Amino acid sequence: MGFNSKASRIYIAPVLGLTLLAATSACSSGGSSSSSSAATTPATTPASSAAAPASSAASSTATASSAAGSSSSAVTAITTNWTAFFNPSTPNSRRVQLLENGSEFASAITAFSKSPMASAVSSKVDSVSVTSSTKASVKYDLTAAGTPVASGQTGTAVLQNGTWKVGDEVFCGLLKEGASLIGIAVPAACNSAS
Repeated sequence: MGFNSKASRIYIAPVLGLTLLAATSACSSGGSSSSSSAATTPATTPASSAAAPASSAASSTATASSAAGSSSSAVTAITTNWTAFFNPSTPNSRRVQLLENGSEFASAITAFSKSPMASAVSSKVDSVSVTSSTKASVKYDLTAAGTPVASGQTGTAVLQNGTWKVGDEVFCGLLKEGASLIGIAVPAACNSAS
């Protein structure tokens, strides 16, 4: 359910290269749902998730309690948290809380955010399909420095400790595909990511 490996290589390598060029130029110029029903709802997010600044911890994380009423509430929570995780202005401490098993990936999240290319990656949620009380399928697009990298990717959101989180396999997919280009080591935790 992670990255489409072949499509990722086609899109990510050139875009990460463009992102590095853009970053270099910029530097030089100054809920739960019943397990028997699934809901697919298009997400209503801004055109660029990077444009939405991260807010306080309380408002940037949608929890299961706000998603408990309906699958549309879960979709909203998932979309909010997914967008915040991929928002370059979200503090790393929040990103750790918004990633499944995030504490195992804290150093990788920090390294990712310090990379000029990787830090420009953002995501827009296209749709969410709640597949059980603890899982959802997320269709999303990736951009790097405002340039589309990949469209229609599919990943997983997981309800963990009362919060809808980006599935760790999504983050590991990004790291595995771009590690050599962005100079980040793939953490051992990716070997056991779902």
